[in-house]
Amino acid sequence: MSTFKSFLRSGHSPTLFAAFLYFSFSCCIWVLNGAMAPFIGETFNLTPAEKGLMLSVPIIAGALMRFPLGILSQYIGRKNATLVEMGLIAVAMLFGFFFVKSFNDLLAMGVLLGIAGASFGVALSLGSGWFPPQHKGLAMGLVGAGNVGTAVSVLVAPPLAQWLGWQSVYGVAAGAILLPMIVMILFAKEPPDVDSHASFREHIACLFEKDGWVFSLIYGVTFGGFIGLITFLPSYYYDQFGVSKVQAGQLTMLAAFMGAAVRIVGGWISDRWGGVNTLTLVLLVVAVGLALVGFSSASLTLTTLLLIVTFAALGAGNGALFQLVPLRWPTSTAVAGSMIGEIGALGGGLVPNAMGLSKQYLGTYLWGFVFFAVLSMVMLGVMRVMQIRWTRTWAEKGGRARTTPSAPAKPAGARTTARQ
Repeated sequence: MSTFKSFLRSGHSPTLFAAFLYFSFSCCIWVLNGAMAPFIGETFNLTPAEKGLMLSVPIIAGALMRFPLGILSQYIGRKNATLVEMGLIAVAMLFGFFFVKSFNDLLAMGVLLGIAGASFGVALSLGSGWFPPQHKGLAMGLVGAGNVGTAVSVLVAPPLAQWLGWQSVYGVAAGAILLPMIVMILFAKEPPDVDSHASFREHIACLFEKDGWVFSLIYGVTFGGFIGLITFLPSYYYDQFGVSKVQAGQLTMLAAFMGAAVRIVGGWISDRWGGVNTLTLVLLVVAVGLALVGFSSASLTLTTLLLIVTFAALGAGNGALFQLVPLRWPTSTAVAGSMIGEIGALGGGLVPNAMGLSKQYLGTYLWGFVFFAVLSMVMLGVMRVMQIRWTRTWAEKGGRARTTPSAPAKPAGARTTARQ
């Protein structure tokens, strides 16, 4: 307990809480279509492939919006960027409440839901910006635990949809987003950890580095798998096991909550054990877990238990990877995080599409699970090769923070920033 109090004293806890709440509500809204997919699919009589497309659009749109929001945050401040985004989310929810009347409207709504998915990089950078390097993994884990908003969404949205009608849930969300806006205005403070005079090229330098792409692809497995599976699972439970729409959301919530909660542990463990060591175990568990889920489709209980374990690994992996980001890009964490979040989250768009296509054309969801398990093993191999150089340059053995941080090599043409 005293250790945690020391952690809180090392930064600004009100900003940490505001960032967590902002990210929680954003995640809740981002996966609304997935949470309500059994209702939506019934309304529009969707095929498995159409469901996959409908569920993937918010994920892909959110991924593509992350990097622009990260760039914006560098110029107007991270706190202001969150307020702009939440205002746009409220407008998007009103569109869903009043204007979604066809499948094409539903796809357009998916794009607007992507606004909520853009929050990730800015939320993590805002919440962790006040904390020293040795505590950033835990700070990012705490903010990233806002993924619990996905569990809230799949738990709360189906009963609301059954009671009020699924379109009315968008209207409820439009009002709910006002709460994190008020908290952000009253309690958050802009962190002092970024040089506002850094050039545009310095902001996007990680786009031209191998490390940036490796981090992004690993994140495509950990967070992409997390958000893609949460979006898909209500439909999977409803179609595969014949449970009710509300029960499908409740079962999904068990896995989603575990993934969000363990993200904190992933950041904390990575601060001590190292992000590379943690990710090695994570990717192994994810590969085995997903393969077993695919082969256990006859048992609701076994499937649920395996998904809880898999989501725990995915959550820990998300925390572990973002323990490494501020070590690798100490002066541009917000934009590096947004870029990695953008490209990595695109992996989430693969999940519902792969599942829908597997079901429609191969008659089973099995090969969708196997595909993602294989991808996890591929990224494990890539990371183990790359970590040899990482631990010689910017991280200690296993991916821990250096006691005396050394700046990573700068790309050609980059100038030195004023603050580290």
